[in-house]
Amino acid sequence: MSKTYFTEDHEWMRVEGGTATIGITEYAQEQLGDLVFVELPQSGTALKKGDMAVVVESVKAASDVYAPVDGKVIEVNDALTGEPSLVNSSPLSEGWLWKMALSDESQLDGLMDEDAYKASVA
Repeated sequence: MSKTYFTEDHEWMRVEGGTATIGITEYAQEQLGDLVFVELPQSGTALKKGDMAVVVESVKAASDVYAPVDGKVIEVNDALTGEPSLVNSSPLSEGWLWKMALSDESQLDGLMDEDAYKASVA
């Protein structure tokens, strides 16, 4: 069974087993506007909580996406290379950014659930 977490930096993270799929929230993609480029991490990259993992560029600005927890990148969404707009059209599913193997699941305790996240952006 998967559980979804949210960060103050407007990332979502769906955790299933010891693997997390990470992307940006609906709110974040609305603030950025139409994405034109996504720079993804290399598979195998070790990330610490707070490390810059991805750069997303929109017609308005470039923005960094940070690792919400420690882990190792095990997969990236290669579809975004040719179609970065997937992040706009489907931020919580097809527009995911990367997957990582979690190093320390206790870090999940510091993240928000969906209700707390919605309240934070209201």
